[in-house]
Amino acid sequence: MQDIYFTAIPEANALLADDAYALLVGLTLYQQVPTEKAFAGPYVLKERLGGTLDASLVAAMDPEELDAVFREKPALHRFPTNMAKRVQSVSQFLVDEYGGDASAIWSDVSTADALQTRLVAIPGFGEYKARLTIGVLAKHYGVKPRGYTKHLPDWPSIVDIKTPEGLVELKARKKAWKASRS
Repeated sequence: MQDIYFTAIPEANALLADDAYALLVGLTLYQQVPTEKAFAGPYVLKERLGGTLDASLVAAMDPEELDAVFREKPALHRFPTNMAKRVQSVSQFLVDEYGGDASAIWSDVSTADALQTRLVAIPGFGEYKARLTIGVLAKHYGVKPRGYTKHLPDWPSIVDIKTPEGLVELKARKKAWKASRS
């Protein structure tokens, strides 16, 4: 497993590297907020839940209580209510389909096409997030099912972050990439 540097918080990065559920929560939160905010979210959520981050716990929470956790200052996301619902929905999906074990999504998959199918079944995950997830799994977790390279992002993405400075470099590459496409 390779280190992850999606935030400036070493403990948050370590959680993402060590906990598949935390990674999926981060990917769920990764929309309409900076990368650092989204991927620090699982660590902050774990702290606010008393040091435990578990799909079964989040799935079983009273939705209003989870919403309050997301809204606590500073809010976990730009849209805390929507993201509390989304994270709870993802958590319930993991409990129902994989016994609460996020890594079960990819642990027994033999092809990237099958993994892509499993990932897009996650609430709120479309092709974009599925491809990001496949890239992160390949580069940071060593999960490389047959045919995975065709599913890797073909745009500058978090998959490319390999060092603590990588996030800054990614922002510059994204800006240049967007400019070249307009």
